[in-house]
Amino acid sequence: MENNLIIEEMEEKHINDVINLWKNTEGIYLHENGEDSISGINIFINRNPGLSFIVKNIKNEIVGSLLCGHDGRRGYIHHLAVDNKYRKVGIAKEMIYRSLEKLKSLGIKKVALFVLKDNIDAQLFYEHNCWKKEDIVNVYSKIL
Repeated sequence: MENNLIIEEMEEKHINDVINLWKNTEGIYLHENGEDSISGINIFINRNPGLSFIVKNIKNEIVGSLLCGHDGRRGYIHHLAVDNKYRKVGIAKEMIYRSLEKLKSLGIKKVALFVLKDNIDAQLFYEHNCWKKEDIVNVYSKIL
């Protein structure tokens, strides 16, 4: 990762800028039912302290983010995003590494992540970094 970039744990004060990054990142889908709102993300990071990260540039702008949590058994990565101008310098790998190390320290043995079916760049990134695609499960959801 470039020297002029700073990685920090995601906090409530970062959420608005993080959501704006997600909205401007191709391949990120935000739910409009409240789970991807400021309050929804705040609940998530408070429930999973120290697992989600942001990356700032020298101008203090958020140029990368990763939302990570666990259910006590498995870890989950959501909404990994890096601004187009800052790709291919190791930001995504560093955020993933930090999240995985924290999950390991909590005794989590397996991590899953979600990639949109048409997000080929993300699929290639994860496959290049030794993530395995699982075809054994379909994801179903229900809005409460």
